[in-house]
Amino acid sequence: MHTLNEEPPVTDPWETQREALGSFIRAQRKMANLSLRQLAELTSLSNPYLSQLERGLHQPSVRVLKLISDALNVSAETLLAEAGLIDPAGPGEDARGAGSASTEDAIRADERLSGDQKAALIAVYRSMLPPD
Repeated sequence: MHTLNEEPPVTDPWETQREALGSFIRAQRKMANLSLRQLAELTSLSNPYLSQLERGLHQPSVRVLKLISDALNVSAETLLAEAGLIDPAGPGEDARGAGSASTEDAIRADERLSGDQKAALIAVYRSMLPPD
């Protein structure tokens, strides 16, 4: 509990981004019905390293994100955006069309949802959109 003069703890935005990316990767892996071990085999990455990525303990390189995107059949751009390395196509829209980013932003901003729940909702939302 904070007193009036006490500052709330400052959170590192990169830590938050890593955790969101890890949750997104975990949700995509589960939706693909893959175990961590199977994903490790598909990507040639170690099981412990992938586990640490999913828990937000490491910021993966672009090469690692590409390996994961290929294995999970998710666009590399989606993972790069989830990692905070690129911005969506434009303000208020992304490659799927106007409004998508604002819907996803609303899901991400909902404090009642866990990281896994947010990632799953975003994945379901994206699956309902028409293809590019």
